[in-house]
Amino acid sequence: MLKSDPSPLALTMGEPAGIGGEIALRAWAARTPASPVFFMIDDVARLESIARRFSIACPCERISAPDQAAGVFARALPVLTPVTPLTTQITLGTPTSAAAPAVIGAIDQAVALLKMGTAAGVVTNPIHKASLTASGFGFPGHTEYLGHLAGADSVMMLAVEGLRVVPVTIHVAVKDVAAALTTAAIVHCGRVTAAALKTDFGITHPRLAVAALNPHAGEKGNMGHEEHDIIAPAIAQLCADGIDATGPAPADTLFHAAARTQFDAALCMYHDQALIPLKTIDFAGGVNVTLGLPFVRTSPDHGTAFDIAAKGVADPSSLIAALHMAAAIAARRAVA
Repeated sequence: MLKSDPSPLALTMGEPAGIGGEIALRAWAARTPASPVFFMIDDVARLESIARRFSIACPCERISAPDQAAGVFARALPVLTPVTPLTTQITLGTPTSAAAPAVIGAIDQAVALLKMGTAAGVVTNPIHKASLTASGFGFPGHTEYLGHLAGADSVMMLAVEGLRVVPVTIHVAVKDVAAALTTAAIVHCGRVTAAALKTDFGITHPRLAVAALNPHAGEKGNMGHEEHDIIAPAIAQLCADGIDATGPAPADTLFHAAARTQFDAALCMYHDQALIPLKTIDFAGGVNVTLGLPFVRTSPDHGTAFDIAAKGVADPSSLIAALHMAAAIAARRAVA
């Protein structure tokens, strides 16, 4: 087992009307000796209110700096006061764009701590894109915003035990996918993924499977030309770069148990092509990993879950998996 990085992980507030606070409290309450140390950037009073409401055995304790987290973690969830405080009343299950400055501020604060070297990685709680957009936030989601903050062209990976997937196009309507898909985008995703599999996941010789866009991989042009015109040239370029890439593979035969043993990550052409098999395998345990950043970032692979945010039934499994994965990647990078 890899030795944990001595710096703690930063966990952001996320959408305060969602389940982020609850799953953070439950993740601390479910800690084991192997759990990575983390602190939350949030309002202590808000978290304590959620803990009381849902009877979660998780005391919270304010810290003034990340290096205090390790000394607190055994007895309480360390909470770092946000630089941008939450100043609006929050009702669980009812988002408001008035909370956007605090939500974005927590992300900014975490990245600043990463750049200073006082946090090993950031784990982001889910955000509500519509509320942020209404406030003037100009990014589709975490992945793009973190890439902006880092000055990097980041790539989204989703991972569960036994499967890693990378959607080449992400938040694009299905009707627009074919027009948005380019050889250059596939090559970029392949290069970043192959590099990350080495540095972040410890895979010496990564194998990439590249999915087709159309049924039957286009069936020699009878069901589409994207495989011949766009995807195959990208695979050829990746192979010329020395990357083990195969395809285009029909997506309906790519994700069964035997097929998954033949690759370390699959490049998928659109969002649901990647996420449906992943969530079918492990709906509760998926982790979102941002590749290509100079710092470590993971996130639970689910949304804000407003429908259950006031019920006290949120499952912290995905957050716990994201914390463990962030710690493991940070440890590998520290060794490298």
